[in-house]
Amino acid sequence: MDLKAASSGAGRSLKEHLLASEMSENVKGYSVGGTHRHLGEFDQEFSLLAGRDVRVQLTPHLIPATRGIVLTCYLKGDAESAYETLTQAYDKERFIQVLPFGEIPQMKDVRASNFCHIGVASDRVPGRVTVVATLDNLTKGSSGQAIQNANLMLGEAEATGLMAAPVYP
Repeated sequence: MDLKAASSGAGRSLKEHLLASEMSENVKGYSVGGTHRHLGEFDQEFSLLAGRDVRVQLTPHLIPATRGIVLTCYLKGDAESAYETLTQAYDKERFIQVLPFGEIPQMKDVRASNFCHIGVASDRVPGRVTVVATLDNLTKGSSGQAIQNANLMLGEAEATGLMAAPVYP
């Protein structure tokens, strides 16, 4: 997997590499070589889903943007099957939208919203699939997710307080 993350994902503490002058016109990999703090969770959950041991490879990159995440996953298999599986899995999920086959999401389409967009594309090599997902790391990634979970725990409608349209452009 390849992940592009905006600077707000790194927190609010003052760090030289997060200064606007340092980030401008730059993309920087971090936690390279399997050291990202969430890899254990990825391995655990993908292993449960697959019914076998799965070890995820992830290389995140810091990008010159304030908020947002773009994740690109490279899979073996049939693209149309992957698309159908994702479409069925998220059919009833209000905040997750699987885009039409071949359409790839952009960060600006989910900015400041609780939405996650997913796109699936076939590869030029048969048997390879590319899946791209994007979300706003401040809303869907943290605060919006907390509100969504609180709504469910408190018996409120899941979408209460979360239906603001993305901020575009």
